[in-house]
Amino acid sequence: MFLLALRSVGQRPGRFLGTLLAAVFGATITMMFNSMHDTAGAAGVDDTSAETLSLAGGVVGGYGTLLVFFAIASTLTVNVRQRDEEIRLLRNTGATPAQIKRMVMLEALVVAVAAFLLAIIPSMLAGRAVLRMFQDTDQVAADVDHVFGPIAMAAGLWITVLASVGAAFLAVRRATRAAAGERAPRSRLRTVGGVAALVAGAGGVSSTFAFDTSDPALMAPPIYGAILMSMGFAAFSPAMLRALLGLLGRPIAGVTGASGYLAVHNLRQRSGQLAGVLMPLICFIGMAVAVLYAQAVQNDALDASGLTRSVEDKNLETLNLVVVGIIVVFSCIMLINSLYAATSYRSGEFGRQRLAGATPAQVLRMVGVEGVALTVTGVFFGTVAGLAGVIPFTMVRSDGVLPEQGPWIWLGIVAVAAASTVVTSLLTARRTLRVPAVESVAVAA
Repeated sequence: MFLLALRSVGQRPGRFLGTLLAAVFGATITMMFNSMHDTAGAAGVDDTSAETLSLAGGVVGGYGTLLVFFAIASTLTVNVRQRDEEIRLLRNTGATPAQIKRMVMLEALVVAVAAFLLAIIPSMLAGRAVLRMFQDTDQVAADVDHVFGPIAMAAGLWITVLASVGAAFLAVRRATRAAAGERAPRSRLRTVGGVAALVAGAGGVSSTFAFDTSDPALMAPPIYGAILMSMGFAAFSPAMLRALLGLLGRPIAGVTGASGYLAVHNLRQRSGQLAGVLMPLICFIGMAVAVLYAQAVQNDALDASGLTRSVEDKNLETLNLVVVGIIVVFSCIMLINSLYAATSYRSGEFGRQRLAGATPAQVLRMVGVEGVALTVTGVFFGTVAGLAGVIPFTMVRSDGVLPEQGPWIWLGIVAVAAASTVVTSLLTARRTLRVPAVESVAVAA
């Protein structure tokens, strides 16, 4: 099975490129911030510098690990779902479900190890850049040298391998059951995890009111709560998409015509597969709204007090900006990766629609409507999760309920999300439509 897995990866490198890209970026993020722990534990590092580095490694490394796990799992799940025909063929030729599972999990292991090795040098360079940023803001002593040690290496390897192999196991189990004609069971793990994230997030947000206005840890509960609620909503994204289509399906079809009708029908049929797109979208919007607005409220409160910002305030602001930067870059990569994989896989579907009389322009409009519907769903639930953290923090930290910055930050976040979703879908669909309809149907068959 190991040799078969190696041949599978070697024969179809393009199929595994998306998973490899996600794993490389994930391992880089994990190792670059966990190297702060190695640096903080080196000999000769003063207590203030060690505290700053440990905080960066713990807080940002924690955010990064959650994002990495989500991203690799969603990308690999899309990959396995695109192999339904291959898995069905293997079952018909005598392969057992256990053999197929071992093959796919070994493929995921090969890709994970390759990603870990490829991410080592970028992680070293990125870790040095992060350390230099702390030194430039006088949060870490200038004589501290970057250390890339066992903590960073172990974290990068285990997170990447566990996310890849675990996601492969869950995805291929569902695929083999579908190939055998069994009805796919509802994911209890996702349901339990989603409920737990929502409950824990609501608890974290509610605990904000137990802190004093000047408490240094005031920002942590609402932001952590918003992040957990984002993940909870993301876990239920397929059901939420179907509910939203139930309310807006007819108006969308009425306004956009035949293309909108096809888009609504496709979204309902593929809601489970689109979870890999909605998860990073909701998490990106929820986290970005919570962190950026909370930091803006904090800055205004400090400026209004007339006090000079302490080292702790600078640390917190730097960490928040770094977190948002990671979220923006990583989530956009995952959105583009997942959308590209999901849209390019539909070449056979597009070909059949064109053979049935649809024009390329109608197919593109259909894909555009789907992208808008996904964006609206992600923006709505991501905004709800973000505001769930921002409003309690604003009430405790200032005299208002909503931040005074207005909708401008939110509009910028939505613009990035919409551009990533709609533009990627349309460009990928346009590229797919260049293949003649007869050829695309023959390849899909």
